[in-house]
Amino acid sequence: MLTVVQSGGIVLRSDAAGGIIVGVNTVSNLDLLRDYRTYLLVEKGLRPLSCEAYASDMRTFAEFIEGRNGVLLHANQQDVSAFLEHLRAHGIDSRSAARKLSCLRGFYKWLLLDARIHHDPTVNIESPKAWKVLPKSLAESEVAAMLDAVNVQARHPENQAAALRDQAILEVLYAGGLRVSEITTLMVGDVSLDLGRLQVRGKGDKERLTPLGHAAVQALEDYLENARPRLEASSRSHTGNDRRKGPSWLFLSQRGLPMTRQAVWRLVKAANRSASPHTLRHSCATHMVEHGADLRSVQTLLGHADISTTQIYTHLALNRLKDVHRTHHPRGKTRSALRATAAEPAVEETVPQQPGRGGLFLVAREEKGQ
Repeated sequence: MLTVVQSGGIVLRSDAAGGIIVGVNTVSNLDLLRDYRTYLLVEKGLRPLSCEAYASDMRTFAEFIEGRNGVLLHANQQDVSAFLEHLRAHGIDSRSAARKLSCLRGFYKWLLLDARIHHDPTVNIESPKAWKVLPKSLAESEVAAMLDAVNVQARHPENQAAALRDQAILEVLYAGGLRVSEITTLMVGDVSLDLGRLQVRGKGDKERLTPLGHAAVQALEDYLENARPRLEASSRSHTGNDRRKGPSWLFLSQRGLPMTRQAVWRLVKAANRSASPHTLRHSCATHMVEHGADLRSVQTLLGHADISTTQIYTHLALNRLKDVHRTHHPRGKTRSALRATAAEPAVEETVPQQPGRGGLFLVAREEKGQ
């Protein structure tokens, strides 16, 4: 005779011989993860892809807990520590392990707020130390070459609607530092060409206003006037339906459908094999810092929730840092530079932060003889 007793998700079964068989009720874990995903999607307002990434990390931890005959609700500090050690033993790098631990912290914080547990097992667990990876960015000359090449294609007498669209996408990615998910979710109503700005929906559905330079505004004007109507018409010719009452997505594919993340990646790669949409975002921030933009302004432009995320770009502006040190540090100047500085006064000039493409300007001091 088999006796089954369930307690807190742990199943104890006794057989006729009196032996105890321990099992785990995985249904409770699955239900819990389903509730958490709904919380992230509805209450936190995260994107579906972000929710799926969190759910994937939590499934990994749930499988580990089940292997220890436990459940998520009853996990303790030893379980979390053992999980991190398990990741390290299987060659998971520190950055990935830190991300998974951050996911666990969010999950158990939710359980505490929902009064499902009384103790957070991630408390006093240190994050794995990870080397900071500097984001890759292109030189200003490389970005200029990309945008100039696509501009030539768009200006060709036999230009296609796709060429004007691709030019507008690249200009907006660089001028506004947008994420690929942000540019694919732009609507026509988000564009204010007269004010030279976009209304962007970022992570967690947080909205921000992003200024654009003259080149990006001009590219958008050309696209909206000469390309988008043709792309929208192609949708009706392919489907036979009038989609004018549907969502007015800004960037459309050749079939008149919303642009996908993969399509944007492909067009950026076609312009520069070593670039990506995120590379253009990093390039925007790096070039602004190199031209003297303050971190708070860059943080606002990129939509970073924490200034510490933006501070990574200070490591990339080494040439700017050297110039500032040489100009302002009392022992940063050479003797010849000091004599030249004493003989000739400093001259002020206005320099664009993103030459020819940015919308913001600053005043820089240039000392002759440097």
